[in-house]
Amino acid sequence: MAITQADLDALNAAILGSELEVEYQGRRVRYRSVGELRQAYEHAKAEMAAQPSSGGGRRGAYRFTFTTQRGD
Repeated sequence: MAITQADLDALNAAILGSELEVEYQGRRVRYRSVGELRQAYEHAKAEMAAQPSSGGGRRGAYRFTFTTQRGD
């Protein structure tokens, strides 16, 4: 399953509220400590950064070559 921004937000909210139980991707997870929760957040953040962006394809410069009827 892909990590989403909502998943990161849920983990971050739990860290800020010192809660050890988080629900994301339809699952409820209970962490043993806030430190473990922070490790999960950092791991999820790294996984999300490694996912290909959903930009819809390649981005870059296009090259067009035009010719006239004369062949120029």
